[in-house]
Amino acid sequence: MNINMIRAAAARLEGHALRTPLLNSPFLDEIAGRRVWIKPECLQHTGSFKFRGAYSALSALEPDVRAKGVIAFSSGNHAQGVALAARMHGTAAVIIMPSDAPQLKIDNTRALGAEVVLYDRARESRDEIGERLSTERGLTLIKPFDEPQVIAGQGTVGLEIAQDARALGIENADVIVCCGGGGLTSGIALALEADAPTLRARTAEPEGFDDVARSLDSGRIERNAALSGNICDAIITPQPGDLTWPVMQRLCGPGLVVSEDEVLRAMALAFLRLKIVAEPGGAAALAAALFRTEQIEGSDVIVTVSGGNVDPAMFTKALEKL
Repeated sequence: MNINMIRAAAARLEGHALRTPLLNSPFLDEIAGRRVWIKPECLQHTGSFKFRGAYSALSALEPDVRAKGVIAFSSGNHAQGVALAARMHGTAAVIIMPSDAPQLKIDNTRALGAEVVLYDRARESRDEIGERLSTERGLTLIKPFDEPQVIAGQGTVGLEIAQDARALGIENADVIVCCGGGGLTSGIALALEADAPTLRARTAEPEGFDDVARSLDSGRIERNAALSGNICDAIITPQPGDLTWPVMQRLCGPGLVVSEDEVLRAMALAFLRLKIVAEPGGAAALAAALFRTEQIEGSDVIVTVSGGNVDPAMFTKALEKL
């Protein structure tokens, strides 16, 4: 992984991915005690940053390989990204999804033309299922985070943050990223290292599923004890990725950890003050900026709102926090 791959991905994404802005609200600034800048990837195609990595990976395949179809495993956002990217490239997509993924994400993935295969994430291995189907059908596996071209696509978020921060005069700030396996975090960290070295990537994770924060603290890969049981389904992974971990270990500051209640409050505030819809996993970084203020330094903080694919029932639960 290197900055040249990220720049190449940005060139391929030109005209296909949306360039999201940095948003600000004085009401959120007051809560955080500093200026909070929000990168709303919930406004990206398919409702999350995952479209960037999916399109980057598919567009990097040789045409004859891509024509045979692709396969991916995902709790929903990577699934939708791959499904749309495959449709845009005129090829088939098979998506392996956990049976407890939000119904909206399952329905949307099917609506985008993908074949959906459901599995029990507590008792079955998505990797084994993916390997079997890939072999049987000759499909190319597009991993959700531990894949160089996927990381490169997610890193384009970092290129845009660096450019916009420079235009806003933001020189020293933490860039807090909602983190599961670390594809977005490592991509952003690499982009910042090259284009905005005074900005520092940091992770935000839910309590009980803070494998990256614990790994950064211990200096070695730590696993989560459970793989389900939190509203932040989009960022629950077993452990940091083999490719993403060395990047995060080298470039990221200490991880931040937030509660479910704080995530719900952040979702409500994002709607009220920014007029954007965030899913729980996509609101973790904003929750950290608003409610972990003592663990952040400087007059500015930048956060990703990485996805907005939330069921109406869950969003209603968040709005009840207002």
